[in-house]
Amino acid sequence: MSFEHQESATCAAPPAAVWALWSDVGSWSTWDPAVEAVALEGHFAEGAAGTMRLAGGIDVPFVLDVVEPGARYLDRLTMGELVIAIDHEVRAEGDGAVVTVSTTITGPGAGDIGPMVTRDAPVALERLTAMAEGR
Repeated sequence: MSFEHQESATCAAPPAAVWALWSDVGSWSTWDPAVEAVALEGHFAEGAAGTMRLAGGIDVPFVLDVVEPGARYLDRLTMGELVIAIDHEVRAEGDGAVVTVSTTITGPGAGDIGPMVTRDAPVALERLTAMAEGR
């Protein structure tokens, strides 16, 4: 069973402004309503692991599977047999950027939990781009 969801937004800020927020895990809870806190062991780099406290106080381990500084990162959360992979990409467009977040959930109940996991995705993207733009 799997579930896929994608959200994109344009941003007046350059990709570096978006990346600054993404690579600072301490900022995640300020723009993503699904995240209460994040603890990362080590630097924001491929293979780094940590714990994400989701809304409702659920602690979930995660790993940064892909980190392409300034352009992309993919974090993978594991909840038992359920795996949530969230791919974040930013690319320059004109004077600003296009931000795309793709979520893939695999495992038992993925189709049921998917809409709950991605419900706040539009809000998170709006807050992220607003912060990157300094609004």
